[in-house]
Amino acid sequence: MEFRTPVPIQPQEPKIAHSSKVLLIGSCFVENIGKKLEYFKFPNLLNPFGILFHPEAILNLLKRVKSNHVFTEADIFYHNEAWHSYEAHSDLNSVEKEVILEQLNAAVQETSQFLRSATHVIITPGTAWGYRLKESGEMVANCHKIPQQNFSKELTNAQNALIEAATIVNELNPEAQIIFTVSPVRHLKDGFMENQLSKAKLITAVQEIVAIKANCTYFPAYEIMMDELRDYRFYAEDMVHPNLTAVNYIWQKFQEAWIASEASAVMKEVDTIQKGLLHRPFNEASEAHQNFRRDLQQKIEKLEEKLPHIRF
Repeated sequence: MEFRTPVPIQPQEPKIAHSSKVLLIGSCFVENIGKKLEYFKFPNLLNPFGILFHPEAILNLLKRVKSNHVFTEADIFYHNEAWHSYEAHSDLNSVEKEVILEQLNAAVQETSQFLRSATHVIITPGTAWGYRLKESGEMVANCHKIPQQNFSKELTNAQNALIEAATIVNELNPEAQIIFTVSPVRHLKDGFMENQLSKAKLITAVQEIVAIKANCTYFPAYEIMMDELRDYRFYAEDMVHPNLTAVNYIWQKFQEAWIASEASAVMKEVDTIQKGLLHRPFNEASEAHQNFRRDLQQKIEKLEEKLPHIRF
């Protein structure tokens, strides 16, 4: 008997191989996929502006990349003894004005260069609820703990922002395959019904885009979490984020759909090396450990010689 309802996964093309380049932009769930790609040494660029939940925040990043925008002091603000940008996550915050500007401009340039040669772009919005700064009218990526009365909260038209985001990707790199996912992380602070409405808007928007754009596809991470893994044992302690078991399961499904079969052998080699690098011996000076380290170094050198872009 089958005690769950598996979400059908169709093999997709073009596959992601170790010769591919994957740009990932979006919510904290895209970080999970990006970290898997990083672990297995697939060339990737993950969230250059930090985690971005809202479609318009994703679009704003791509607009900056398209225009080669140079951030200046006019684009940042000082609050709680640190400099912030409404367009980026707090990971880029700095106590030094010059540092945050350098990070923002470096992120724009790195993304511009990477996107133009990327083979795949994964875009993962998390919510359709957005916060608009009353003073400027701009939709922000992060409120940075500014008082709530400075913002208006609204349920936005996700489709327009995501279509424009996909269009910019097409303009900068017509060959790139765009993979949309919707984050399975529930935004319960918005409210239970409000979260469902938000996810419905995102899913509807993405499906309509996939229907009209040839190079856009949808990976059902949200549906896998909701339908296959519909049990709280697959959630972290906050009962909102997928736990490691769920992340690994969804990654396995993503691998079935998108990762090239010839990459599997390399992934096994990388996994062996990664586990070896994490190994902590009882006695570092022992002959057995020295032999282990020599063997591990030989495996690293052999793999790096075969695939020069891989570095440990």
